[in-house]
Amino acid sequence: MNDSLTLFGLATTPLELISFVLAVMTVLLNIRRNHWAWLFAIASSATYGVVFFDARLYGDAGLQVVFIVVSVWGWHSWLRGGLKHEPLRVTRLARAGWIAAAAGWLAGFALLAVFLKTWTNSDVPYIDGFLTAGSLVGQVLLSRKKVENWHTWIIVDILYVGLYASKGLMLTAVLYGLFVLMAVAGLRAWSRAADESRP
Repeated sequence: MNDSLTLFGLATTPLELISFVLAVMTVLLNIRRNHWAWLFAIASSATYGVVFFDARLYGDAGLQVVFIVVSVWGWHSWLRGGLKHEPLRVTRLARAGWIAAAAGWLAGFALLAVFLKTWTNSDVPYIDGFLTAGSLVGQVLLSRKKVENWHTWIIVDILYVGLYASKGLMLTAVLYGLFVLMAVAGLRAWSRAADESRP
């Protein structure tokens, strides 16, 4: 059912292809700040969890479970997370937020790298741990409608292109290359929205 196939010269599987389409829809809707992005994020995370587990990218596979949980929270936050439970507005991190995000990324990397190295047969525990931790930070910032989520995704997505290519997940590597471009577009759109919503 999930046998390999070739699409535009790239080796893939039907499940990876479905995950690809769902992920693109998620990011396009995120750029437009449409709350239905979270539904596509949940579906994409579920299918990509299986794809990554099969590729022995256990950090990324586990991350998809966390993404599903965070997506439910993000969906609620976007709709009711503002003052007086109104929809969130796009805002920027204060200096303390930047420090907390960086510290969280570093701590997450340390914990995940040790876990993956010690308890799994991952052949890329350090980069998997680093990118998994960064993705968690990006997802939390996205859930709170912070402009800086796009900075995080640009860094993470560039590095993911190389990781997925090295794992033979060529369609996913192409997807993350596309994500880099989409994250740049998202950064521009959300920066304008933050400037417009400033009192």
